[in-house]
Amino acid sequence: MRVNKVIDLLEVNQPAYYIGTRELTYSNGIKLAKTYADFIKLDIEHGAFDMVGLGEFMKGLVEGGPTFSGHRTPAIIAELPIDGSSREMVLYNSWMIK
Repeated sequence: MRVNKVIDLLEVNQPAYYIGTRELTYSNGIKLAKTYADFIKLDIEHGAFDMVGLGEFMKGLVEGGPTFSGHRTPAIIAELPIDGSSREMVLYNSWMIK
């Protein structure tokens, strides 16, 4: 078993289902650790860029886990507030991903 269930599913040509959230709190992490979804899409693009909240959310996921499938946490995909239209735009916003 991989750490990330999405990789397990894609390797055997199965779909991966997701839910989205903007609520970056410890209690939401605890709640979503037991989601039906294979991954969680974090919308960091349209709200506050809250790294403290992200840390609390991730702690909640770990402490609320494992998932029903036995994985430590659901996979996470974060939607970041950068314009990826060109190499230059990504480099100008690289402070966010360092």
